[in-house]
Amino acid sequence: MVTGDEVRAFAAGLPRAYEAYVRDQIKFRIGQIVFLALSPDETLMGFAYPREQRAALVAGDPEKFLLPAPSDMRYRWVRCRLAAIGPEEMRELVVDAWRICVPKKVWTAYLETHPLSE
Repeated sequence: MVTGDEVRAFAAGLPRAYEAYVRDQIKFRIGQIVFLALSPDETLMGFAYPREQRAALVAGDPEKFLLPAPSDMRYRWVRCRLAAIGPEEMRELVVDAWRICVPKKVWTAYLETHPLSE
């Protein structure tokens, strides 16, 4: 199980990422692009994810992953239950979402010094 505090601490350390509060919700952005959000009760984490792959992700593990709210279906977005993931999986999901939003040179430099698997 992962807490909202753990997600926030990890996401805050990513280059160019910053935390913002939008309508009582914690969101992480790169510029104006949101790549990560926590539900107000911090039980769900929404994150950037390829639109064409999200149905397969949710179908593969519906206890863990959820489709975005109907109003967010137009975005590259999916959600997961924080209680269903561990710290390593959280880091992978957050980094993958962040990679969608930053230039390649930024994420390649980060991954050279911060490998996900140790």
